[in-house]
Amino acid sequence: MRKIGVFVCWCGSNIAATVDVERVTKAASEMSGVVYAKNYQYMCSEVGQKLIKDAIKEQNLDRVVIASCSPRIHESTFRKVVKNAGLNPYLIEIANIREQCSWVHKNKEEATRKAIDLVRAAVAKVTLNTGLIPGEIGVESRALVIGGGIAGIQTAIDIAEAGYEVDIIEKTPSIGGKMAQIDKTFPTLDCSACILTPKMVEASSHENINLYTYSEVEEVNGYVGNFEVIIKKKARSVDLEKCTGCGVCMEKCPSKKTKSEFEEGLTTRTAIYTPFPQAVPNVPVIDREACIKFKTGKCGVCQKVCPSNAVNFSQEDTYEKKKYGAIVVATGYDIILLDKFGEYQYVNHPDVITSLEFERLTNAAGPTSGKLVCPSDQRKPERVVFIQCVGSRDKTSRGKSYCSKICCMYTAKHAMLIREKYPDVEVYVFYIDIRTAGKDFDEFQRRAVEEYGVQYIKGMVGKVFPNGEKLQVHGIDAMTGDIIRMDADMVVLAAATKAKDDANILKRKLNISMDANHFFTEAHPKLRPVETHSAGIYLAGACQGPKDIPETVAQASAAAAKVIGLLSKDKLVNNPCVSIVDQSICSGCLACAKICPYDAISSKVIETNDLKNIHKKVVAEVNEALCQGCGGCTVACRPGAIDLKGFTNSQILAEVDAICQ
Repeated sequence: MRKIGVFVCWCGSNIAATVDVERVTKAASEMSGVVYAKNYQYMCSEVGQKLIKDAIKEQNLDRVVIASCSPRIHESTFRKVVKNAGLNPYLIEIANIREQCSWVHKNKEEATRKAIDLVRAAVAKVTLNTGLIPGEIGVESRALVIGGGIAGIQTAIDIAEAGYEVDIIEKTPSIGGKMAQIDKTFPTLDCSACILTPKMVEASSHENINLYTYSEVEEVNGYVGNFEVIIKKKARSVDLEKCTGCGVCMEKCPSKKTKSEFEEGLTTRTAIYTPFPQAVPNVPVIDREACIKFKTGKCGVCQKVCPSNAVNFSQEDTYEKKKYGAIVVATGYDIILLDKFGEYQYVNHPDVITSLEFERLTNAAGPTSGKLVCPSDQRKPERVVFIQCVGSRDKTSRGKSYCSKICCMYTAKHAMLIREKYPDVEVYVFYIDIRTAGKDFDEFQRRAVEEYGVQYIKGMVGKVFPNGEKLQVHGIDAMTGDIIRMDADMVVLAAATKAKDDANILKRKLNISMDANHFFTEAHPKLRPVETHSAGIYLAGACQGPKDIPETVAQASAAAAKVIGLLSKDKLVNNPCVSIVDQSICSGCLACAKICPYDAISSKVIETNDLKNIHKKVVAEVNEALCQGCGGCTVACRPGAIDLKGFTNSQILAEVDAICQ
């Protein structure tokens, strides 16, 4: 006979305001197998936990039911409580009478009856619970960071400073990311390069950090503590060891018509190039699609003039397999294409530019050496119009439904920079709403208006027309209802940010989740904001959603802390609530393997004896280190050969029977 204890939590008024806690406690005390029932205002508090531990010892309880909030929040807390009291931590069951009951009902009678039913179901299930023993797995003390922007760099430095080896994989020729393209950062208006460049140099020179630039993740296998990653190192056609970064090859290269990706297409680059002067590593790469040698077989000037004999046209892609204990995804973001927003003339007129293009125009290292000029004829603009939310908060299929978060602040920054350098230039900002959530952010935006004289107009721009040398902006003032027509020399569009185009590919390689906008999703928005549902894989920066630089750096350090905590362990305890195969009835169809999102199920050949002959049989086998206990395989299994420890068919059916009483 089981000796079950039921503990009902008030959760302040969260539960008690809708559920009659005393009545639930009394009903629980009358259930089969229950020998003790108690309620308390905050069961997760120190006093509440002591109440549970004392009851387990005094009443000699062998099973425990906690009627409280979601197990996602406090299941681990209560498991530790019963473990400290001498019980197996898996002989506990949580009845969620908050999220599943009190929060979704207004009628106290209905809520109380439902709470009693939920407790009855939990009692029925815990009666069949068995003690589970977690397994142990080793940990490879090395981390992988995917993405070499500020998020990836900060994560890698923090992990490396803790004494662990880190590899950074960056698909472009240099680390730095979007921050390398920015001139000033808000809200302090300090130099972006002055912050980023020392970080880049530190990452490249740190004894515990290895850079894999111009490289990609080809394949990921394994599980937390033991990931196996195949890295594709694309052919640079330049030897990293021999090259001295002298730049002679770039000076002599005759192919100079390719648009520069780093300069947002505002100028051109050579076929052999480094993205920007501070690039790390400061070694050029050959763009084979633009190189005359690769297109026609002729030329080869760069190889002839290279004093170090570093140019190698026969270089090929190589692959390297490495093991890691943890992976951090820090792949960053892009801005949306504006070819569908024809009303703004972005595709048709050179003086309509994006905010990122504006950054390059005002950067001292940019194509105009920091001089603000109209791209069409290099004249200084007399009036600049900024248009906010181009593609952000867009309910059509052209843009994104979410707020891109950083646009209001960087537009204020751009407007202030113009007025500071060129006080005679008029600056107008068309906006829907001003969103400046951050420390000193609102004050920063107000400075643009009050100190720099930037004129903000609440309203939408409907159309931009070319008008001779000018651009005519047609909009509406939402405060007055007046139609506005004004001439501008330059129009700057705050384009929406978006997830990387290849995010879906990386998602499949890593077996992690993403939202409808292709940003990677965290395991829990409040309690596990940098973790994914795949153990050992973490998130940092704008790959999770739009973020500014301070928020990105903070999240990068948070992800690094999680990695350090993982790598500091010699052994990891895995989740014992995993699938198990009854090989005697398994048909070997492997339908379970096809639907497993974690690739935890594979085939295995076993021998069976039917008293006369020995036969070989294909059956499914579960890798318990990879299995996350989602239970999808148990549904897909036709002969019912797979069960989930802790959530067996008999346990689930017992809950159903209890509710149907």
